Amino acid sequence: MEFDNVILGRRSIRGYKPDPVPRVLIEEIITLAMRAPSSMNTQPWNFYVITGEPLERIRKGNTERMAAGVPQSREFRIGQPFAAQHRERQVGVAKQLFTAMGIARDDQAKRQDWVMRGFRQFDAPVCIIVTYDGVLDGSDDTPFDCGAVTTALVNAAWSRGLGCVINSQGIMQSPVVREHAGIADDQVIMKSIALGWPDETFPANAVVSERKSVADAAVFVGFND
Repeated sequence: MEFDNVILGRRSIRGYKPDPVPRVLIEEIITLAMRAPSSMNTQPWNFYVITGEPLERIRKGNTERMAAGVPQSREFRIGQPFAAQHRERQVGVAKQLFTAMGIARDDQAKRQDWVMRGFRQFDAPVCIIVTYDGVLDGSDDTPFDCGAVTTALVNAAWSRGLGCVINSQGIMQSPVVREHAGIADDQVIMKSIALGWPDETFPANAVVSERKSVADAAVFVGFND
């Protein structure tokens, strides 16, 4: 697939076929992703690739704890709630998704089910947990580098017909993830990626989130034109 087509065509996939994804294909994708740049070549990232029964146990633990009101225990700081234009963009994509799925504003049951899909890793056949080396905790370069490798990973997956959605819901209950994924004590859990073959009949998969313009995002200095 042409590079531009990958970048322009990729979208977040929230509905998956149950078909398994071959391990060799995932290894190929991760190999490509790890060509991403990192600060002074530190390569702080690691990946826990989960499927089958261990993933089902994580889904069960996540949903049960969230439904029971257990406070989230995300290890990478979550920051302040979005406001102003950032909140507007968050609400905007939610409206796109709810419209595609036919979820009415006052339909609390469907809205709750949508939220719980996130804690189930969107029922994808594979979950990739991105971690970084704990000795680097506190460095701003490290999460920047993990973002770069994660972007490379989802684009590499898309180029091979696989879909992904980067998410935090799957790691909100970190003790569950640590237990069933066997995450080493020297790792900090940063993000999770649902991965699998896109279900083209799932309405939300057709949603293309909006992007602000170059004029709004970029400042050009020293150019004559």
